[in-house]
Amino acid sequence: MEDSTSREKILKKVRTALLNKSRIEAGSIDYESNIYIESEDAIEIIFAQQFSDVGGNFIFCEHAEDFITNIAALIEDESFGKIWCAEPAIQELLKQSNTSYLSSIEELEQAGTSVTSCEYLIARTGSILISSKQIISRKATVSPQQHIVVAKTSQLVMHMKEALKAVKTKYNNEMPSFVSVITGPSKSADIEKILIQGAHGPKEIYVFMIDDMGSYNES
Repeated sequence: MEDSTSREKILKKVRTALLNKSRIEAGSIDYESNIYIESEDAIEIIFAQQFSDVGGNFIFCEHAEDFITNIAALIEDESFGKIWCAEPAIQELLKQSNTSYLSSIEELEQAGTSVTSCEYLIARTGSILISSKQIISRKATVSPQQHIVVAKTSQLVMHMKEALKAVKTKYNNEMPSFVSVITGPSKSADIEKILIQGAHGPKEIYVFMIDDMGSYNES
């Protein structure tokens, strides 16, 4: 009886709440105001902090030559396995760093590391926006154990809505078949509440940001 009484009391409260629910006029909701506290830090610093906080590895490069040196050192020091890259501009940089790579879709399964570009970097959440326009296979971002993203400072935006608006403007009526957002390496604690890295994608993500805006170059 006690359970039944308690249940009736809860249901009565729910019914009362539904009957007396407040009405919010749609016009009074502000969808445009920024919900985040503005930071005085440079957008590059905000992205680096947020990306690192979600488990990413951030490497800033003052120029392309910097990237060539850094990528060669990283791959030499770590067990990255075979490298896969299908984008000509990045392939050229890998060649200059004397890094051999695979490039066909059929070879992707053999790779321990994929190297791709991105559409935009979202500073506020430390996220990477990718699309089918620059990544020929979704597997390139989920199959290998390591994913290296090569980006430029000009691809930085503060908020997600800015990135999505920029993609829409960039491709006009030829929108990508998929747009995806990556925030940190893949993690899961679904199995016996044990945290597993790389459960549904790469266990490590690197962003090499090349400064193409002259932000850190001497004047």
